[in-house]
Amino acid sequence: MSKIISIATEVPSYKHAQNDLFSFADSVYSKDATESRKLRFLYRQSNIENRYSVIPDYSMPREEWSFFSKESNVQAPSLEKRMEWFNRHAADLSVQAIEKCIDGKIDKSTITHLITVTCTGLSAPGLDLQVMDLMQLPNNIFRTSVNFMGCYAAVHALKLGDALCKNDKHANVVIVCTELCTLHFQNEISPDNITSSLLFGDGSAAILMQHSDSSNHGMVVDNYYGEVAFNGKKDMAWELSSTGFLMTLTGYVPGLIKEDFKKLLQKALDAAGLKQKDITHWCIHPGGSKILDAIAVSAGLAKEDLQCSYDILRDYGNMSSPTILFVLKKILDELGQGNSLSARIFGAAFGPGLTMETFTAHYA
Repeated sequence: MSKIISIATEVPSYKHAQNDLFSFADSVYSKDATESRKLRFLYRQSNIENRYSVIPDYSMPREEWSFFSKESNVQAPSLEKRMEWFNRHAADLSVQAIEKCIDGKIDKSTITHLITVTCTGLSAPGLDLQVMDLMQLPNNIFRTSVNFMGCYAAVHALKLGDALCKNDKHANVVIVCTELCTLHFQNEISPDNITSSLLFGDGSAAILMQHSDSSNHGMVVDNYYGEVAFNGKKDMAWELSSTGFLMTLTGYVPGLIKEDFKKLLQKALDAAGLKQKDITHWCIHPGGSKILDAIAVSAGLAKEDLQCSYDILRDYGNMSSPTILFVLKKILDELGQGNSLSARIFGAAFGPGLTMETFTAHYA
């Protein structure tokens, strides 16, 4: 088994209030007062108050924009420009998260494995080599990347880290999940583009993993369980286009998760040898408020059981892969203030496929 020793999170410097983000989207999507009123209603229903972005434009006057065109009709930036901005900002944000994560725990020279996770920017050399270069890490460390998996990718990376720690008792595995979702704003009016515009933000989260025999306190990951529900493969998708990455997130997703989550939960608990009453903390990826509501109904949970997820959604929006780690950090921070040894955590994240990944863990 492996142990999560430390988690650190980082966000870009531009903090945008949801109302400012609405005003930006309204200027692009709404053709009249009726459409504007409908869009405002959707933004208010999101239960998001703030999101972060590497782009300042979303809450600045048009004449001060630097990413979008300043013309009266907002033009979609090219894919090249979006990737240029990703390469300009993603590595720096990742390094900030990693340095916070390992501070006081290990020296960077002792990192043995580096796993980078992203679905919002692709290049070769990629994020892994950019991080190595900026941090001046040994050029012979083990490195790998988890790319284009979406919101559940952090759990997949944890699986990889777990395997590496099991194989090497002296491993110091660093995972960093960095997404710049706001680079992919689309100006074509569609339900998917409007949903993406009101939901996604930018952020990074880093984890330090060691073998479970480590003397450091942390969260021991006991078991993983995942499934793909192919009946939802057309309802959640993430594809490349000439103008950027296109998100498909239909209104059917909460219903699909509501239908399937209870069965997934039971299978995951059975695989871990646990009962639902054993779980004290729920680390659920906040894909949206309706998704969290659907999970609560399906599993028979109170809203308070998912409060950490609702809080992260409110303060950051959905940042794709790092989001569940923001939730997990919030849980671990709270556990550090009380009786943590009796805590049992169940985590779940969802992404294209429809893929559902889970884990169970305890604090030790």
